[in-house]
This record gives sequence, structure tokens and C-alpha cells, in this order.
Amino acid sequence: MEISGIISAIIIGLVIGVLGRLVVPGRQHIGILWTIVVGIVAALLGSALAAGFGVADTKGPDWIEWFIQIALAALGIAALDRTRARR
Repeated sequence: MEISGIISAIIIGLVIGVLGRLVVPGRQHIGILWTIVVGIVAALLGSALAAGFGVADTKGPDWIEWFIQIALAALGIAALDRTRARR
């Protein structure tokens, strides 16, 4: 992954975090900063997974890569919310 790919994954991570939060039902007990961090991590991991599966570079929009990233963000937000709710 090149530096431009990392920078774009971070920027896209901001959007992915918000979309992941919208996918998780109910109210989450985490702040927007944690949502952004989870989105960035999900975007980076999702890009790596998509590259590993060979679906990162397609003609047109990379819908599968976006789906992987949003799913990872939703899982991360749900897991973080669950750990925060126990405290």
C-alpha cells in the first residue's frame, strides 16, 4: 500500500466510521472521536482485506471494498460500545 493509499484510507475512514455507526442499531455510548478512530482502522483493514481477496482494484467504484470497510466499522463500533456500556 502506497502513502497515497494510506492517506485516502484515513480520509475515507472518517466517512466509514460515521456510516458504520449508522448501521449499528440503537444508541451508542461512544464519542465521535472513537467513531472516527474505529472508522480509520476499519478503512485500513478493509483496504488490506480487499487487496488480499483481489477485489481492491476494479473498474468503477469498489463496492465490495466499501462493504468490507463499513462492516468492519460496524463490528468495531458495536464491540467498543459493548465494552463501554459495561463500565
